[in-house]
Amino acid sequence: MGNENGERVERKPRFLCLHGFRTSGEIMEKQVTTKWPQSALENIDLVFPDAPFPSQGKSDVEGIFDPPYYEWFQFNKEFTEYTNFDECLAYIEDYMIKHGPFDGLLGFSQGAILSAALPGLQAKGLALTKVPRIKFLIIIGGAKLRSPSHADKAYSAPMECPTVHFLGETDFLKQYGIELLESFVDPVVIHHPKGHTVPRLDEKSLQIMLSFLEKIQKVLTMKEEEQEIVSI
Repeated sequence: MGNENGERVERKPRFLCLHGFRTSGEIMEKQVTTKWPQSALENIDLVFPDAPFPSQGKSDVEGIFDPPYYEWFQFNKEFTEYTNFDECLAYIEDYMIKHGPFDGLLGFSQGAILSAALPGLQAKGLALTKVPRIKFLIIIGGAKLRSPSHADKAYSAPMECPTVHFLGETDFLKQYGIELLESFVDPVVIHHPKGHTVPRLDEKSLQIMLSFLEKIQKVLTMKEEEQEIVSI
C-alpha cells in the first residue's frame, strides 16, 4: 500500500473485537482503551460491534457499566449445548463482509471462546466462508467450546495463526485457558495477577504485546507484498 508520493505505508492489523457475555461493544472498547497504553493501541486498528442478541438475564457488569447488554449465543448450565450459535456465526460473517476486511479477532470471555474457535471452524468450511482467513488472535480469558459437535470440528487440527493469550492468576477460567493453548502451534502467553477481566498491561506484558504486534505487522506486510508481486 503506498501514499500519493509512492512511498510504502504500512497498514495496521485490523481486529474485530468480540465482547464478553451480557456486555457490549462500547463496554469492551472502554475496557481496552482505558487499560492499554497508547504505545500498544497505536499499532492496531480495533472495531467493537455489539453481539446479535439482547441480554436474556442479569449482567455481571450491572452497576459498573450502563446497559444495553448483549450476548453472542445462549447455553445450558454445563455449557455443552448452545442456542443460536449458527445465527451468531452468520451475524459475525455478515458484519465482517459489511465492515471488513479484518485480519484478526480480539475476544474477551464469551467473545474469546468464540474467537479461539473460529479459525478451526473456518478451516473446515463451517464458518466465515465468504471472508478472508483469520490470520491473528488476541484471546483474553478464553476457553474451548464444550459442545461436542462444535469442539470436535473447531480443534481437530492445531491452529498455526499467531496468537497471544491472557491468563489471569485468579480467573475462574484459567485452567480452561491453559487447556486452550494446546490447540495452537506457537501461542504467546501473557500472565496477569487479576481475575476474569481485561487486564492492564504492566511493563513486562506490554513488551510481550508490542513484540507480538510487531511480529504480526511483519506477517501482514509480507503477505501484502506477495500479493502485489502476484498482481504485477
